[in-house]
Amino acid sequence: MFSTTIAGSLPKPGWLAETQKLWPQWRAQGDELRQAKADATLLWLKAQEDAGLDVVTDGEQSRQHFVHGFLEQVEGIDFEHKVEMGIRADRYKAMVPQVVGALHLKGRVHAAEARLARAHTKKKLKFTMPGPMTIVDTVADRFYGDRVKLAFAFAELLNQEALALQADGVDIIQFDEPAFNVYMKDAADWGVQALERAVQGLTCTTAVHICYGYGIQANNDWKKTLGEEWRQYEQVFPALAASSIDQVSLECYHSHVPPDMMALLKGKDVMVGVIDVASDLVETPEEVADTIGRALQFVPRERLMPCTNCGMAPMDRDIALRKLEALARGAALARQRYGS
Repeated sequence: MFSTTIAGSLPKPGWLAETQKLWPQWRAQGDELRQAKADATLLWLKAQEDAGLDVVTDGEQSRQHFVHGFLEQVEGIDFEHKVEMGIRADRYKAMVPQVVGALHLKGRVHAAEARLARAHTKKKLKFTMPGPMTIVDTVADRFYGDRVKLAFAFAELLNQEALALQADGVDIIQFDEPAFNVYMKDAADWGVQALERAVQGLTCTTAVHICYGYGIQANNDWKKTLGEEWRQYEQVFPALAASSIDQVSLECYHSHVPPDMMALLKGKDVMVGVIDVASDLVETPEEVADTIGRALQFVPRERLMPCTNCGMAPMDRDIALRKLEALARGAALARQRYGS
């Protein structure tokens, strides 16, 4: 009961990359960089285990960015001539690669880090990838000319890698779709369908993470414009409830999401965000347990998984570690409170 996990990403050590940045520069190149990525992956696997988490991830240590880390192994993407583009409906600007031809995988994308993680933990292993709609919103299309066609082209490639990750021994494959909270009608109309294409044929557990973004200033400023009630989930949750996706990760603690939104996910495992990644204040176990208690009004306890609101990549490493510990301790306290 209350199996704990994180949304996916964790801070990169200072010897691997720039710290507290969403698009950090690597500190090394070539074989030295590959070894540093592996070392950081093992470091965070051990840290998650020591903190007491039940489901661990590679922390996305081998990826400069959660979207671009996948795109680097895709033919038809031009990284040499990036252009500036508004991301998430112009919430912030970023330099993004261009889609200039038909999309194909160059080969395996995440084999090295997935196999390394699988070989070094006996815990359930979750692996994260960007969802099709979010990728579409993070590249400049110069070839397909249609967001839906482009999304399904990416979904096919994601599916190829997901099937390979499953063969590598990954227990849970999660797709990150923050764009679902921005383009709500599109998400319900075709975003979930593209996600279904990405999970086609998988027999492992499948998940989708839908948040209000990393704890960066642009996202924090955007949240202030959303009013007293954040109802974006209301449009896409029914479509996800009717889908084949097993788990849904959502933002809860310190958000203005009405808790009753979780009732729209009947029949799904719900990863409830009980850790705020937009604040350096470390939650107490009591606060975590209290959030779990509120969620239990709408999610059966056997389906509730305490989680972080979003990834922790831009966060201070020590604070992230303390938050992992708070997550595990809070879940343990919740088991005592609500276990009978």
